[in-house]
Amino acid sequence: MAMPKSLYHPRYWPTWLGVAILRLVAALPFKAKLIAGKGFGLLGLKLIKRRRHIVETNVRLCFPELDAAQQQQMVRDIFIANGVGFFEIAWGWWASNDDIRHRYDVVGLEHFEAARAQGGVLLVGAHFTHLDLCGLMINDATEIDVIYRKNNNPVMEYVITKGRQKAFENVLERSDMRTIIRKLREGRAIWYSPDQDFGRNQAVFAPFFGIEAATLVTTSRLAKMGRAKPVGIAHYRDPITHRYRIVFTPVSDEFPSGDDTRDATIINAMLEDAIRVQPDQYMWVHRRFKTRPIGDPSLY
Repeated sequence: MAMPKSLYHPRYWPTWLGVAILRLVAALPFKAKLIAGKGFGLLGLKLIKRRRHIVETNVRLCFPELDAAQQQQMVRDIFIANGVGFFEIAWGWWASNDDIRHRYDVVGLEHFEAARAQGGVLLVGAHFTHLDLCGLMINDATEIDVIYRKNNNPVMEYVITKGRQKAFENVLERSDMRTIIRKLREGRAIWYSPDQDFGRNQAVFAPFFGIEAATLVTTSRLAKMGRAKPVGIAHYRDPITHRYRIVFTPVSDEFPSGDDTRDATIINAMLEDAIRVQPDQYMWVHRRFKTRPIGDPSLY
């Protein structure tokens, strides 16, 4: 991937400085990344008040069974996990397979292999804090393609896409549905994460942790149009051993059902089950419930 000459412009120099810092971060020893990431996360907890409000709101809405002290502990754990995740994602852009091969275990690979024997596979996952790093691990275990959202900053778009293209055969922009469907029909396995709020367009409201959430209908349509078998994918970092675990799970035989709301409910329930295994490692910093049913007040 050749770098556009326009990225040498002085207006991008501050971003390039940030990239250089990230590159140094990626080169730190693993334990140093964990320690620095924890400190970075705790600093964010104190300083980034808007994100803290979002996380606190999400935890209050999604974990009402926890008392106030438990909720505050989860908020703290979420910021730590996101701080570590910042270092993990940076590492993922420059890591090699040799760097990560001895650091992960795989559970449920037979579900993926059974689906792949039938044709294309739509891997349905969520935005955990170590997304890019564990993407490398998944691709090391079994070859996949990835869907991504184009970054608004052209320098970061170049750096991130170059890092992903080094690892994955196909890095597909999410608006390029024609290519995504074609690759699925060709028998490729494509990782897709439908757990963010992109507004009302192409979405229905379905429960997510008991809250009505705007949920993309694209998941079922990709499965149908791509003639692909859906398989769940989740990934975690063990808080004690710090080994990573990649988990493949079957998706309900009812999916796709032909009913958008029913399909969204099935997918949200599967993602919720996966998140509850290690809830602090999910990206609760996003406004998952930003879009509300007409007439409902904002939750943030």
